[in-house]
Amino acid sequence: MAHRKAKLTVFGRRLLAERVELEGWSTARAAEMAGVSRQTATKWVQRYRAAGLAGLEDHSSAPRRMPRALPVEVVQRVIEARMTLRVGPHRLAPILQMPRSTIGEVLHRHGLSRLRDLDRTSGIPIRYVRERPGELLHLDVKKLGRIPDGGGHRFRGRTGTPRARAGYDVVHVAVDDATRVAYVAVRDDERGPTCARFLVEAAAWYARHGVRIERVMTDNARNYTDARVFADAVRSIGAKHKLTRPRRPQTNGKAERFIQTLLNEWAYARPYTSNDARLEALSPWLHRYNHDRAHTALNGQTPMAVLVTNVSGNHN
Repeated sequence: MAHRKAKLTVFGRRLLAERVELEGWSTARAAEMAGVSRQTATKWVQRYRAAGLAGLEDHSSAPRRMPRALPVEVVQRVIEARMTLRVGPHRLAPILQMPRSTIGEVLHRHGLSRLRDLDRTSGIPIRYVRERPGELLHLDVKKLGRIPDGGGHRFRGRTGTPRARAGYDVVHVAVDDATRVAYVAVRDDERGPTCARFLVEAAAWYARHGVRIERVMTDNARNYTDARVFADAVRSIGAKHKLTRPRRPQTNGKAERFIQTLLNEWAYARPYTSNDARLEALSPWLHRYNHDRAHTALNGQTPMAVLVTNVSGNHN
């Protein structure tokens, strides 16, 4: 892909080369009309003569020779040690007799820098992203202890907080696989009927944004697998139910990752003086997450920006 300041796209290069080769323009005139130097025009004309249209595509900027690059067998040793021992660069360094920084670079380059991205049993990297919004919706729940009036231990300290029996809030989350756009609701329980109502609400919310849910992924909890009302809810929205593999939470990793973000940036982000104060902060935070928070897995775009782009048909 051409860099963002390049004056010539592949189409522009083809137009320039064909003006010279097919229409008889001089290289200087074609360069002037394209707004590039004569040397640049000559380069693309020569590539067109040598390789045709294929010669006008971007070439890799990687050097042809990298004498200081790690040998392939050394890279393979690092990868095998990572998957076998399941430890980081600081513990692999003395075993492999290599600098920690070198090991870290190898792991990062091969997408192995986080153990959470590996299957716990086989060590095989788990990588999948659906192509379109609604193709797969991840569902999960998280129980949060309710904050007593006056604040919990995060606000008053462990010694100054009376023992509270306020119960739990159950946070139901839905995350679209392709865009990471999330829908969240707080309920009193996680029983089948509650999960079913949440799914219908989530499907209606996504539908208002132009997204139809095709498949729903959950773990193997009984509130999802044994509740007939939940199965009815899945059918009512025209979707299919997909279960994670037993004891493989990574399969539902996007919901798991979102819950960690939810806890760090909302639930435990600051001390709250009451449970109502925390609940009131949920909606503004969720709006920021969907509309304003850049997502590294989306190349720095926000989830809602990716959703709008895909729904409108302008796929990346």
